[in-house]
Order: sequence, then C-alpha cells, then structure tokens
Amino acid sequence: MDKLTPERRSENMRRIKSKDMKPELAVRQLVHRLGYRYRLHRADLPGKPDLVFGPRRKLIFVHGCFWHGHDREGCLDSRRPKSNTEYWTPKLSRNKQRDAERVAALQSMGWSVLTIWECETKDLQEVEKRIRRFLA
Repeated sequence: MDKLTPERRSENMRRIKSKDMKPELAVRQLVHRLGYRYRLHRADLPGKPDLVFGPRRKLIFVHGCFWHGHDREGCLDSRRPKSNTEYWTPKLSRNKQRDAERVAALQSMGWSVLTIWECETKDLQEVEKRIRRFLA
C-alpha cells in the first residue's frame, strides 16, 4: 500500500524531470573535469542521449534505476512499486524494451554506447575509470 495519497503521488511523479538530474549532473561534471567536451541531449539521435561525443562516435546515457529498470542485485533504487502493479509492471517493462531498441539503433548507426546507472554514481571513482576506458 502506498503511504501517499493518490493526489500527492501524482504530484510527486509529475515533478520528476527527464534532464539535469543529480546523477546526470555528476557525470557531466566528471567528464568535463577529465577534459572531454560533449553535446547534450541531441534530438537527432534515438533516445536523445545525455552526453554525445560526436567526433568519437560515442555517447553516454545516465539512467535512473527506477525508470529504466536496473536489474543489478542489491540496487535499492530499482525496486518495483507494490501498489498499482497493473500500471507499473507494463510501463517499466516498456521503458526497458524501448531503451534496448534505442541502443540497438544507435549501434547500427555506428555509435558506441555506455550506460551509467544512477546507483553507480555513488562511486564516482569507479565511474571515472569506466568513462576513461570508454572514451580512450
């Protein structure tokens, strides 16, 4: 059972943004500090990737664990709602399927894709290692 009223839950969900969330900002700041330059949310690419490194043909998605269905064991951010499951289960499954289709489309266009999950941004040293390897 949800602890919030349906009206309050609806208001909370409406306030969730798709850009400039804390994990994305942390990754952008890290990448910039490493000396890489990028474009943001290119609308001409499937999925409007968060960071696009055009000349390198590489891009990074920073995914929220809940919205994009992170499957890693122990990721507390990706817990499925226990209420209104007839809505949430298909919605979150569609999000995962859509993400996979977009990555496949990008790869077929010659782009290399790196996905960084929200929970991974808690250890920015490890994220930095992954980004360095990816962009090298």
